[in-house]
Amino acid sequence: MNNLDKLIGYFSPGAAVKREGARKVLGYYEAAEPSRMRNFYRSRGTQNELMQRSAVAIRTQTRHLIRNHDLARGALRTLVNNVVGAKGIGVEPQPRNNDGEINDEYAKTLSTLYREWCRKPEVTHQLSYSRVQRAAVRAWVRDGEIFAQMIQGSAAGLDHGSTVPFSLELFEADLVPFDLNSEVDKIVQGVERNRWGRPVALHVIQTEPWKASAPARANTTRIPWSRVLHLASMDNIGQVRGMSEFASVIQRLEDIKDYEESERVAAKIAAMLTAYVKKGSADQFDATAVADADREIKFQPGMVIDDLQSGEEIGLIDSTRPNSNLVKFRQGQLRAVASGLGGSYSSISKDYNGTYSAQRQELVEQWINYAVLTDDMVCDFVQPTWAKFVETAHLSGVARRPAEVIEDTAADAFFVAQAMPWIDPLKEALGSEALVKAGFASEIEMIRRRGGDPRQVMEQIQKWREEAAERGLVFSSNEAALQAATIASATE
Repeated sequence: MNNLDKLIGYFSPGAAVKREGARKVLGYYEAAEPSRMRNFYRSRGTQNELMQRSAVAIRTQTRHLIRNHDLARGALRTLVNNVVGAKGIGVEPQPRNNDGEINDEYAKTLSTLYREWCRKPEVTHQLSYSRVQRAAVRAWVRDGEIFAQMIQGSAAGLDHGSTVPFSLELFEADLVPFDLNSEVDKIVQGVERNRWGRPVALHVIQTEPWKASAPARANTTRIPWSRVLHLASMDNIGQVRGMSEFASVIQRLEDIKDYEESERVAAKIAAMLTAYVKKGSADQFDATAVADADREIKFQPGMVIDDLQSGEEIGLIDSTRPNSNLVKFRQGQLRAVASGLGGSYSSISKDYNGTYSAQRQELVEQWINYAVLTDDMVCDFVQPTWAKFVETAHLSGVARRPAEVIEDTAADAFFVAQAMPWIDPLKEALGSEALVKAGFASEIEMIRRRGGDPRQVMEQIQKWREEAAERGLVFSSNEAALQAATIASATE
């Protein structure tokens, strides 16, 4: 009861009881009431205001941690590799004619041009497209977001590096100032929006942020949002900028780093064998014996010390290091880190102990997290880039869209993401074979699950079998085809 209730209770206990009962009804949710047993946080401000205060500091701390902590760097690499893969997210064109069929000739032309463009897709010509994707995901997970500008056609001093005049210009979150806000121009944290909250333009610092001497607004370039790619981690509706995926696990990773460093130092000290000579009590010590200032007792294997003075004994400093609980502590903390990041504990910790069933269950459950991140990557980065590439190829005359192709389907494609790896290849292969034979899946689906392009696989198999037949060779890949051809000939 507060002081007012106590005062009312002194004169009218019944009224005080009613007030207390009404208060309990209004405060039904105990989680909404602070207590001395737990902290209670009340968010002050909107999500964008919280981002304004915290995003840059968290981004800086995350970068420092990844530069200096092996576990943080390994966790980031694990996420990047599982989202993008070694070859990047592939594109399989599927433009459709008016009759609904895929235009194979146009699709083949786009694929050829796209493979050439992937060699030098960005303005510096330093990164292939697979490396661009990995760099984008790395910055996205680490900083919370990544930006890119899509450049079509001729631009001053720009060599596109491919037949299709189209390039990407990547820039990280530092170049979009968080402190650029204007109610008049509807700019929030460097992003200009309309009255409905839809982004319409991006304001990018023209030079490096640490070199800018004038206010951020005076050194920015306005880029229409139709040319902008923005891959960001956003947990709230209406959020403008992204937050690092490491935000919730930074403290735990720092604790692991500090604890392991302390244990390493303690183990080094414990490894240095230290002995001491105990003199004993004064009545046992021979005061007539003159102590040698340079006296040494050299330790050797199997030695017997028989020259101790009266009352002396040798003792060793024992240490409990290394701590036997270090491994369990580290494993528990890394499980929590993996849970916060959405990655696999086995991959982050490099602890692969367990049965086949346990490892597969972990992989299946965790793979959905990678699949969600891959879907975000496709929707916000790869697919818009592909659509703009097809549009540029058409407008530049390099690959005109055939009249029979539906305009809205010209950029249709199947995006080949990183396939879930096989733990036991034999079991996985037998399961895939059973699904195909039973009609529950197709060969194309199984090829895509392995991260391959069905058309390229078909061409490879055809060329291999033709060359093998010319040389009179029989392999397991063409044995079934030869048997089928023999049966067909016999039937005829």
